[in-house]
Formats: sequence, structure tokens, C-alpha cells
Amino acid sequence: MIGRIEAALLAGLALGLAPSAGAATPETLEGYAEWYLDGCLVVDGQRVCPASGLDFHGEGVARTFATVPLGYEVKVKQGTRLEDGTVLAQRVEARPNDQAMFEAEVRAATDQMEARIRRDGELSEGEGLRARRVGKLLETGPRVERVRRIVDNLVPPYLPPEDVRVYVIENDEWNAFAMGNYSIYVFSGLLDELDDDEVAIVLGHELVHATHEHSRRQAKKGMWVQLAALGALGATSTLDGRTSRAIAETAAKLAASAWSNGYGRDMEDQADRVGLRYAWEAGYDITKGPALWNRFAKKYGEGNAALNFFFSDHSQAAVRAANLEREMALNYPDGPRPDGPAHRAETPSPRVPSVAGAPIEAGSEGGEVRPGMRLEEVRRLLGEPDSALVFGERLRWAYPDRTVVFEDGVVTEVRE
Repeated sequence: MIGRIEAALLAGLALGLAPSAGAATPETLEGYAEWYLDGCLVVDGQRVCPASGLDFHGEGVARTFATVPLGYEVKVKQGTRLEDGTVLAQRVEARPNDQAMFEAEVRAATDQMEARIRRDGELSEGEGLRARRVGKLLETGPRVERVRRIVDNLVPPYLPPEDVRVYVIENDEWNAFAMGNYSIYVFSGLLDELDDDEVAIVLGHELVHATHEHSRRQAKKGMWVQLAALGALGATSTLDGRTSRAIAETAAKLAASAWSNGYGRDMEDQADRVGLRYAWEAGYDITKGPALWNRFAKKYGEGNAALNFFFSDHSQAAVRAANLEREMALNYPDGPRPDGPAHRAETPSPRVPSVAGAPIEAGSEGGEVRPGMRLEEVRRLLGEPDSALVFGERLRWAYPDRTVVFEDGVVTEVRE
């Protein structure tokens, strides 16, 4: 929920005002550690730096703030927003991103849905006589290659790009959606009418739904109600065979409706916020975001019930645009990042077709790693490291034939 101070700031931004200097704003955040930034972490799209006397509670290898691995769940229980946008954390909790309740069922359900869409060669809504054809599925071709290139630039450094599978749906609407198994679907109408910067903002939003497990979290909210209605839970809530089947069936129904129903307001706001970070880190022009949100509102109308990922809460289009203005003022006052991967000509890594359950070969031929390269470049050349170690502000990736040392996400040393 937006606090009173944040609400006042948002109201000011809606009137075109910039954040003013003054008292620091209290903050709480919940997300994942996704980038290192000058001794700080990026969590929930925000720069989080440790305060003097930080109260830190970590699990696994996260013994201190500086040793939190990327991909860990992080909660800033107490923090202060400084004038430069940084959140100064007084209390932080960090833990591994372990498998949570219903996660396996949601993953299995979305795997099955993806397999069905690929088998049918099209996306449809509904079942049986009520099924409605949405559009033909494309797995290859220029549009798919364009989506693949943009997604490769967007993924946070702890996620192998090959884990994300991309598809295009032949449909003139402006739409896109992601499933809990890291499959992303983009409508051709959106690709044909938006430029790469705008598509990146949309795909960043959708990618967050996968990285932040919104499918599983959304399913969890309704799962207990659904199971109780089915009479599948006993007094002890023991997951017997009948209950397990009910869970699987309920997860499948929720997965089938997620693409058209969207997610809750808090999850959509987080996808906007963190997706903007993904697009900025990649070097796309995130200043186009607020205008893009308004273009969607103008195209579909605030009260239009058309299936569209921006309109899961139709009354919020203007507020969402204002939220992006606030994010840019707090985190990206200098505009687009000039050195993101979107600005560099890259030779694609060797790939096999993007098929669910079949890994894509990345970095199989090795390559020369040089100081100045970023995490994404090294991953594309060498693939995932055998091990990763955080020490202070540095990150060390170990491979069978070399060790690569990063500082602030940039290679500083290569040891053969």
C-alpha cells in the first residue's frame, strides 16, 4: 500500500512536479536481489544500501549484506528513502528462493498449458464448445527473433536467458503475457506498432510476473478458497491423493485464466516498477514509459473490458503513468543508460530451438573474456559458472579453465 507521504508525492507527480528535497521517507520493500550497484543491492527495482549499524538477518550463504547472492529473496523491513532515491536500509532479511507452497503445481500446470498451445499451434481461450481462437502461435521468424533479442537483454544477471522461452501470437491486439514457467507470449499487433524501447518496457513488465513468481502468489491467494469449496481439505489439511489432485486441477484453471485476467494491483504495480529497472539496465529508453501507458489508455479506453495486460484494473492507467514518472525521478534522473546491452552489437550465442524442457545451448564454444565486459556478456560467452562467490563489493565466477572477477557488474580480472 502507498503510504501517506508516498501518496502525496504521487499526487505531486500527477501534476508534473518533481520530488522535492526534504525529510527522508520511510520505506519497506520486498523482492529479490537482482543487481549489485556500488556496494548496494537492487531490490524491487530500488537501490538499497546498508545503513550504519544495519540489523541483518540472513539464511544460507547470506551471512552479511555484502554476501547476499543475486536471486535471494530480500525484505527491507525498515528503510529510509534519501533525496537521491536510495533506500538506506536499517533492517534487512535475506533467504534463498526455495520452492514455496503450490509452486510445483503452478509450474506443472503452466508447463502443460504451454505444451498444449504448442501442440495446437494456436492460443485459445475457454474449453470445448466455448473455446475461442485467439491467434496462431509462431515459434520462429523475424518477430520471434526480435522478441528473443529484447528478452535476452532484459533478464536479470542471476537468470540464464535460455530459461525464458518466447512465442508470438498472431493477433492485432496490443497484448503480452508471461506464465509461471518462464514462457512469454507477445501479440503481433503490439510488435508491429511499438518500437524496441516500448516493447522492452512491455516485456520487462511481463518478465517480472515470472521472476517474482506472481502466478504462484496469485494462485496461492485463491487456492485455499477453491480447495475448501471442493471439500478437498480435511481438518488437518493433509495433502492426501484427493487433495493433491484437486490442487493440480485448481492450479490448471488458475493458470489458464491468468493470461486474460491479469494479476492483483500490487503485483501489477511491482511489474511496472521492476520491469522499468529491467529495461533501464538493458539500455532501453525508459522515458517512453508514461507516454506508452497513456497510449494504451487512449487505444482501449479506461472503461474498456478488452483483454489487455495493462487493464486488469481499468481505472489505474493514469496512476500507473504517474508511478513511472516517480520511478524515473527517484532512480533514473539522467535518463536512459548509455552502455546497456541494447546499445551494443552482439554476435548471438549458438542456440537450439526454444522448446519447453529442452535446454538451449549457450556459450558452448567459449570465448575471450576481457576487463570491462559486463555480466551478461560473460554469461553469453562462457555460460553459467560452476560456482559464484561474493566477497565485499566483488563477485567471482569460477569456470573449469578460468576465474572471472567482477566489480559493480564489470569484469576487472580474468585468471586463467
